[in-house]
Amino acid sequence: MKPRVKQGERPMRSRGLKRVQDILDATEILLAEKSNEDVSLAQIAEQAEIPLASLYHFFPNRNAAFVALAKRFNEQLYRLAIEPMDPRPTSWQQVVSFRQARSAAFLNARPAALRLFLGAGVSVDVRAADWAGNEAVARSRVKLLEAYFHLPYIKDLQTKIAVAIALQDGIWALSYGRLGFIAPEFVDASTEAAISYLRNYLPQHFEPRMPDPEALAAIDVLAQPAPAT
Repeated sequence: MKPRVKQGERPMRSRGLKRVQDILDATEILLAEKSNEDVSLAQIAEQAEIPLASLYHFFPNRNAAFVALAKRFNEQLYRLAIEPMDPRPTSWQQVVSFRQARSAAFLNARPAALRLFLGAGVSVDVRAADWAGNEAVARSRVKLLEAYFHLPYIKDLQTKIAVAIALQDGIWALSYGRLGFIAPEFVDASTEAAISYLRNYLPQHFEPRMPDPEALAAIDVLAQPAPAT
């Protein structure tokens, strides 16, 4: 996903974009081994093999680099969330189980992401980036369910899915705090918790439907035009 450029801003040149990715790669390597408090801008610059002065041009402090890395992880998680499901799901419970297993596997393969999202001492800005990412996933999950099932009207479905994701994150944080990763039994527990919560609002069964190209495209909510005001 390309960075969005605000009105009035000049787009970053390709060389600058590559430099940012190199910095984020270095930050990820360091966070995979050290706590947030033990990573400095000087260490990031050394790992990225760039002058510290050049690093300040992109990130004024280490937290800014952590937030940018969290946003990159969120973009990757979002891309996982909008992938078409093959084979087609036969129940909404299957969607919850499959998506949670994929997300847990992604995080377990990236220790820096585990530390940023589930570790102690997460900054307010990183937490806000995480919440924003979860909201995008919740929006796309609604469109995914609409693509694969005949859904009745369910009030505030996006919010309910966001709550289910928050339940998942809380259980995963417990696993990370105890074990340093998301253990399979905690993935199962988070799936059970999310499904149990959603059963308060969703019927046990939705009639499956064959998704058309338009419905599949709508799952990528960030690619859709902004609503008219």
